Formats: sequence, structure tokens, C-alpha cells
Amino acid sequence: MKENISRRIFIRKSAVATTGLALVASSTPLLAFSESNSPYKGYNPFAEEKNDLRTNPFGKHIAVSGKIFSSDGETILPNTSVEVWHLSPDSKKFRHNAKIKTNESGEYYFITDLPYKEKNVPRNIFFKVTNNSESYFTKLYILSNTAYFNSQHWEENQNLGKHLATLSESTNTQMSIQFNISLTNQTLKN
Repeated sequence: MKENISRRIFIRKSAVATTGLALVASSTPLLAFSESNSPYKGYNPFAEEKNDLRTNPFGKHIAVSGKIFSSDGETILPNTSVEVWHLSPDSKKFRHNAKIKTNESGEYYFITDLPYKEKNVPRNIFFKVTNNSESYFTKLYILSNTAYFNSQHWEENQNLGKHLATLSESTNTQMSIQFNISLTNQTLKN
């Protein structure tokens, strides 16, 4: 005796099976957003490669440049990925993000708008530096006319010696910051 399956049951089971296959097949891109392994909010692993993040040509801008060094503090790292992100001006959203590659001399450069300042928190620009399979996260604090880094960055980048100091210059419309980073073995810390 043949068992008759109603059309509704067939369609329901087919839809469930199709949805399951679609979710399994597309889970890799979704995991990249949900499991970015960044200790800082707002990280986007799919950021565009660019070095000009400005959205307002008339606001205050920040130009950040520097060199990326290996963990010995002396060897420059060419062709290293530097990812940056921060809160957009006048917004609590992370719409300013980019990927930059260092040149043959290990140098990177980007220009961006002044980040939004949350209450009781200094402005931040976040960094993820990756060379081969090694990654390092850090952040740069921005005040009205200067920049500085936290004690953790200081401790983890002592191998930079004279290259560790952050230099900044400021005018009414632009702040220029030199921020060197060592790709240390210290990863995923706040």
C-alpha cells in the first residue's frame, strides 16, 4: 500500500531542508562578523582598502602615519596589513574603517575625520596589525591637540626604543600623528 504525502507536508519539509542547506553553506561569512576576535567594538573584517576615510572635507582631520616593526623592534615589515576603525563624527556608529598595506619601508598612512567623543571616554582610533598569521591589536587616544597611547601599548612595544614615542602636531584643521607599532606576540588584549 502506497502512503500518500499531502502537498503541504511535502512543501514544508522541502522548505526546511532548503533553509538548512542555505544556512550551512553561508555560515562562513556570517562567522567572520560574529567571531572577529577583536577586543574592541566596531571591528569590520570586510573594510575597504583605502587611506582616506574622510567624509567631511571641512571638519577637523587627523593624519596618522608610522612604521610597523617586527617583535625585535628593528626589522621593518613591508606589505603588512593595518586595519583602522573609529566612531564616526557626531555618531555612535563605527562607519570609519579601512585596510592599509605598508609600503616597502614598512610605512603606513591614513587621514580621517575627528572621531566622535563619548562621555567620559577619550576619542579612540583602533588598530589591528597583521603579518602572515600574527595579529596585534592596539589603540590610539586622541585629545583636542595631542595623541597618546595606554600603558599596555607602552609595555608591549618597549622593544621599539626611540621609535616608540608618539609625535603629534596640530593646527586648526588638522592633527598629524606619528604612531609606530611593533608586531609583538601579545595578541587580543584590551
